[in-house]
Formats: sequence, structure tokens, C-alpha cells
Amino acid sequence: MHTLRDDFPILKRTAHGKPLVYLDNAATTQKPQIVIDALKHFYEHTNANIHRGIHTLAEEATHQYETARDLVASFIHAKSREEIIFTRNTTESINLVAYAWGRENLYPGDEVIVSVMEHHSNFVPWQQLARDRGVVLKIIDIDHEGRLQLHGGQSSLASSFSNPTDIEMGPLDTLITDRTRLIAVSHASNVLGTVNDIGALVAMARTKGIIVLVDGAQAIPHLPVDVQSLGVDFYAFSAHKMMGPTGIGVLYGKKSLLESMRPFLTGGDMIKRVDFTHTDWNELPWRFEAGTPNIADAIAFGVAVEYITKIGFPLLQKHEHELGTYALACLSRVKGLRLLGPNDTRNRVGVFSFVLEGVHPHDCATLLDEEGIAVRSGSHCAHPLMARLGIMATTRISSYLYNNKDDIDLMLKGLEKAKKTFQ
Repeated sequence: MHTLRDDFPILKRTAHGKPLVYLDNAATTQKPQIVIDALKHFYEHTNANIHRGIHTLAEEATHQYETARDLVASFIHAKSREEIIFTRNTTESINLVAYAWGRENLYPGDEVIVSVMEHHSNFVPWQQLARDRGVVLKIIDIDHEGRLQLHGGQSSLASSFSNPTDIEMGPLDTLITDRTRLIAVSHASNVLGTVNDIGALVAMARTKGIIVLVDGAQAIPHLPVDVQSLGVDFYAFSAHKMMGPTGIGVLYGKKSLLESMRPFLTGGDMIKRVDFTHTDWNELPWRFEAGTPNIADAIAFGVAVEYITKIGFPLLQKHEHELGTYALACLSRVKGLRLLGPNDTRNRVGVFSFVLEGVHPHDCATLLDEEGIAVRSGSHCAHPLMARLGIMATTRISSYLYNNKDDIDLMLKGLEKAKKTFQ
């Protein structure tokens, strides 16, 4: 009998002679055969550059590439296909906004607010912009459960952390002023698993006319996203987090904002006309897609979107809720294990970071790997959050729709072995 796991050929392999248990989905997800086949089919049957040629292959490639854009636009409920910009990944999407919007609209004394839970991709671009433009950077703190403090009445995180700089940190409502121009936050944390209330945050921002950018890399594989309903101005995500290929990502931006921005990169295909002294930019969305794009991976990304759509978020979320509840219960019974983030599955994705007493996260991950279990260890590109929590690193397991309770059970056996080995 064919099961969903059978769609993923890599899950049939072994690691160190053991059946592969893949629990590193927050880093990247595995690819169903249909996505792998789409890449192969493009290069065998359609390979050509897009937007430039009028021969059969070029027209077929262009159509498939632009169809993928339509699929992504529909997937996130964008108002227009012109609001979907293909990039390399979430990181490039955020940098595009930082350069093309930030450097044109932010002035000395203006304020940008990010959260303490941000991945470096949504922290460093704003930190560098603040340094270069004299912009003030502020930080939204988290409460004791690892949830964003939107209002001052929430209890703060109990930690020995002390802010070594003069950067202001606290609840969002205490940080917003008349000089706040942009808030950049993650929809879901890649360390804590927390799903942030973007709708509430946008509502707070709107009272001051503040632009909101959301890093959706960890949320969009797990949650239905409606950018119009959320009211966000920018939303960034990557295909490889949602069973698509690496090297292709998306920036959603409201059309009015994108039209006001100069290109991030310049060169071929993002222009209408060039003479010796002047260049006219192309129309949206191609204005921000300079050079030959990642055609094959964009097309395969569209196939991944169709695959998720066919499964449906109701079924996906039911599975993840059940598996997440099971994983939380199991991890809570491990003696000496400190779990980070919310202690229930309410507004949480399947990301579980922990510290095991007496076992370094890297040792834990290495021993699990010897059992065929792939997990992540380290700071997870979130050094400010690690400092806020008063730790250097964690072990992280992250599940997706092809994982099951057997995977969790095997991981728990590996943890017990790690405890006996190192404690």
C-alpha cells in the first residue's frame, strides 16, 4: 500500500547502517519524487532561457516559469502576480527590502524594530543598515514561554542576560514611537517553534503607519498564509523549507511599495531600455529579477506548491498537531532535559530545541547521527536569542508531514543512549 512517506525516495536510505530518521526539517525539507522529476524533465525537455527567445523551447520555459509564479501568488493569496518576486532564498528577499526600500526610505534617527528571536537573516541586514544610515535598532523581547511580548503587561523572560549595548529591548508597545518606520519579525521561530501573532502586530503597526516585513521561512511549510488577510507589507520565504528545491525563494511585496523601489540588482532582463546615459526599469515583477533566474528550480517550486495544496493544510496541521503533542509529552519525561519555547502546541510548529544536562549539543547530535537520526545542533543562526536565553547552543529536532511517532521513539532511545554515554 502506497503511503505519503513513499513519495520521498531519500527516506528509504540508511545512515551508519541504520534506517534514516530525518528530523532536521527546519534546516531543509526532503523532496517528493514529483519535484525531483520536474527538475529532470525541465533539463531533458525544455531547457532554454526565458523572456528573451521566441523559439519553442524559450516560450515553453517562460510559460512554465511564469506559471510557477501564478501558483505561488495563489498559494499565499497575493492580490496580484506582480507582487511575487523570485529570489534565491529568504535571506536575499530580506536583503532586497533592506537595500531597495530601506536605503531609500530610512534616515538618521528613524527606527527599525526586530525581535530577539530572529534568525540572522532578519537581524543582520537591519543591524548593518542601522550602522550605515544612523538608524536606531530596537528589539522586541520574549516572555518566559518564548512568545513575543507585544504588550507591557506580559511577564518577561527570567534570565541572567544583561544587555551589553544601549539597544532598547522590551515589549513592542513600549518600543513604537513616531520615528518607527519598519518592524521586521519572523512568523515562526526556528529555535523556539513559536508562531507569532502577525495579525495583532500588524494592527499595532498600522496605527502609526509602520511598514511590516515578515520572515515566513519557518511558518509557510506548516500554516496557511494569506498575506492580504495578515495585512503585511512584505513576506519572505524559501522553497527548500516546503519540499521545493534549494536556491529559489520569494519576496511578496505590496504592489504600491514595489513600484516605489529601485532595483536591488541591475543588469539583464530587469530593464525596458538602456541608452548611453539612462536606463528605464522593467515592469513588476521582473524589475527585481536581474539576469538569468533559477528557472528549473522555480518550475519545480511550483510543483511543490501543488503537492502541498493537494495534501491540504487541514490534514497537514492535524498530523503535525498530533505528532507535536506526542513529541512534547515524550521530551517532557526525559530527566535533565530543558525544552525551549512554548510547552504546548498552541501556536507552535514542530520545532523543539533543548539542552540535555551533562551532554553538549554537538555530542548529542553526533551520537544521534550514529543511530541514523539527523538532527541539528548549534546556535541555529540566532546568536542574539542564545545570549538572551543564557546558553551557547541547543540540540534541535524538527518534524514535518512525513515524520511519525516511530521517528520520535527512535530519537528518544538515542537521547537515553547519549545520557548513559556522556553523563
